[in-house]
Amino acid sequence: MTTLPRGEAASEHSAVRRRRAVAAAGAVSAGLLVLTACDKPTPVATITVGSSSVNDEAICYNDGDKLNTKSLGKCAKNTEDVKSITVGQDETVRFGVDPEIADSGWVILVNGRPFIDTTKQTYTEIPSNAFFNAQYGTQGDTNTVSIQEGAKGVKGLWTFKLKQSESWKDAMKESLS
Repeated sequence: MTTLPRGEAASEHSAVRRRRAVAAAGAVSAGLLVLTACDKPTPVATITVGSSSVNDEAICYNDGDKLNTKSLGKCAKNTEDVKSITVGQDETVRFGVDPEIADSGWVILVNGRPFIDTTKQTYTEIPSNAFFNAQYGTQGDTNTVSIQEGAKGVKGLWTFKLKQSESWKDAMKESLS
C-alpha cells in the first residue's frame, strides 16, 4: 500500500507525462531544425550497362534555375571525382533521368560536345561502340559523358566516365596486329 495522501500519486504521473511531452516536442523541433539546414537533393541521372549501373546527383545545379557561364565552366572542369562504369564492346549504354530533368529537356555530351539531340524522354540507349569511335570523335579507352539539363539554358550537369572493358581493349589490339 502507498502512504501518499489521496490524489498525490496521480499528480506525480501527470508531471512525468508533461516532461515526456516537452522532451518529445523538443526532439521534434531539433529534428526539423536539422532538416532545414540540409540542402535539397538534386534530381538523379543513371547510366546502366548490362547489370551494372551508376547514378549520381548533379555536379552543378541551381534548384532548377539556369546556371551562369562562369559556374557552368567551373563545374564542367570538375571531373576527377565522378563515378565510372565499364563498357563491353557489344553492350548497350542506357541513360535514365528523373522526370524533372526530362521536363526541361536534356542532351548527352561526350568529352564536352553534344552527342544526341535534345530529348524530353526519361530514358534513351546508345550502342557502346559509338562512345569509342574516331568517326564520332570519341576515341580512346575512357571518355567523359555528361547529361546536361535544359533545352534553353543549362540548368544542371551530371558527369560520368565510360571506360572500355579489358576484353574490348584486347580485341582492339588483336585487330590492329
